[in-house]
Amino acid sequence: VSLLSNALVLLCLLHSADIRRQAPALFTLNLTCGNLLCTVVNMPLTLAGVVAQRQPAGDRLCRLAAFLDTFLAANSMLSMAALSIDRWVAVVFPLSYRAKMRLRDAALMVAYTWLHALAFPAAALALSWLGFHQLYASCTLCSRRPDERLRFAVFTGAFHALSFLLSFIVLCCTYLKVLKVARFHCKRIDVITMQTLVLLVDIHPSVRERCLEEQKRRRQRATRKISTFIGTFLVCFAPYVITRLVELSSTVTIGSHWGVLSKCLAYSKAASDPFVYSLLRHQYRKSCKEILNRILNRRSIRSSGLTGDSHSQNILPVSE
Repeated sequence: VSLLSNALVLLCLLHSADIRRQAPALFTLNLTCGNLLCTVVNMPLTLAGVVAQRQPAGDRLCRLAAFLDTFLAANSMLSMAALSIDRWVAVVFPLSYRAKMRLRDAALMVAYTWLHALAFPAAALALSWLGFHQLYASCTLCSRRPDERLRFAVFTGAFHALSFLLSFIVLCCTYLKVLKVARFHCKRIDVITMQTLVLLVDIHPSVRERCLEEQKRRRQRATRKISTFIGTFLVCFAPYVITRLVELSSTVTIGSHWGVLSKCLAYSKAASDPFVYSLLRHQYRKSCKEILNRILNRRSIRSSGLTGDSHSQNILPVSE
């Protein structure tokens, strides 16, 4: 699911010039490429680790996978925070959005995201804190030396505070502000609608009911979308982050099944992101339809060409 859905998002970005001209396209591209890299490299190695119950590859490959795992997790979280900031600017400052969020500004935000996300795996690589972790059956952050337990705990806490917690705070602040503005606009539209319904005395009851139902749907739409954004972030990342922090305590034992499950939940974000942030939007659905129509048209042209050739070949012997 992750491979196909993220590849489809890339196809939409390549196909649609309108999507590429917008600043959020850079955030979506960064998120999609990271998800694809996680799908191709980290997921198969974790699956192999679960099946074999041991390190699935050599030390160098495992360290590389652990570096990517740490980088891609932080990059994914920060990319979602960047997308929420873009939505906040678009809703709160609609008239000055193009001036505040240009492609150059989006590129600078993506560059900061990469530098921020690269800092922690680079430090972990220098400290030899990358390798195979038996609890999660995957190549990720780990420390096997007891004398480094305190330093590793501080590093792990700082990593999750500056990636998961920071992104969660940004998501909550920006989307709650967006929800506040959306509800304000809904109230204004509701007042105008009710005034119109009062003035239109001869309006049919069914039309009045449809207007009231549309009011209700309008109020719920923004709440549902924002709940999806924040909810998927929490459901996918929170169990893994909490498990990593609880694991640092020597008094608590964590089962291997829960460790693997929490890791799989973190991987599931790569499969849900294309639907949450891209494929369910109107522009991406339109681009998918255009790609599908182009493929079907080419097949119909080829099939008509083949039938035409066979028909001409059948006529030639008769004429001879």
